[in-house]
Amino acid sequence: MRSNIENNGTIAIERSKIADYITLTKPELTFLSVVTALGGFYLGVAGSLPIETMLHTLFGTLLVGGGAGALNQYIEREYDAMMRRTENRPLPSGRLSPTEVVLFGSILSIAGVVELTVFANPLSGFLAIATLVTYLFLYTPLKRITWVSTIVGGIPGALPPMIGWAAARNEITIEAWILFGILFFWQMPHFFSLAWMYRKDYERAGYPMLTVLDSEGKQTSVQILLFCLGLIPVSLMLTLYGGLGMIYFAGALVAGCLFLYFGIQLLITKSNTSARKMFFASLLYLPILLAFMVIDKI
Repeated sequence: MRSNIENNGTIAIERSKIADYITLTKPELTFLSVVTALGGFYLGVAGSLPIETMLHTLFGTLLVGGGAGALNQYIEREYDAMMRRTENRPLPSGRLSPTEVVLFGSILSIAGVVELTVFANPLSGFLAIATLVTYLFLYTPLKRITWVSTIVGGIPGALPPMIGWAAARNEITIEAWILFGILFFWQMPHFFSLAWMYRKDYERAGYPMLTVLDSEGKQTSVQILLFCLGLIPVSLMLTLYGGLGMIYFAGALVAGCLFLYFGIQLLITKSNTSARKMFFASLLYLPILLAFMVIDKI
């Protein structure tokens, strides 16, 4: 009986540790990176879909994203402990040691770059390195210095579709830059509205986020509105320069206008409720836009 209890306890601990390692990878952000890399790869393919290369691209992007998430949590472990939203993460809670996290994040990151370089092409591997460098050595330290870090953080966040495109085409064309632009402009309303909802947490940890400095929400709501406005023409450029047709154009226009509507509501009310609606609208916008891309190309 005791043996069974001990075995069950060991299994439970192992499962818990696996869950902690998964948490380190920031699965939501990593999943988003994989999905947008898939969109870039699919749009970049000319002719039949190379399934094997596509799978290697997605797996490499998954590894790089997970590694970046783990290393980011290592760097920010002291500040995560000050925020209610992040205080229960594996490092601040003490469930994993810093050494374990650095080793895990480094292995994933290196493996992802190698996966992309060897099984897709060196260009996609280079873009993966650029993602890691800008995320860990630009965005992460800048978060302690200036709210402009959010803008800088849009760079690594917008690179996955370029990775996918590069893996499919082995070149960076205007279409790849448009995909980068879409992701960049989309991220600002997404992250500013998230920072709005958790501004007390960021203030507690000493992060100079725009939502912390801008107590009345005037600057933040204007930033969100401007990026929503800019997103519409950037997204429509895939019809003008990217070979997509009127199905995508109409879908992107409607989706962009609806997204803008929530930005206008936030500008008017400057309320937590409007910020939450803006955030959830951002979660819907991107998959809807990607769906129209796929439908139009079929």
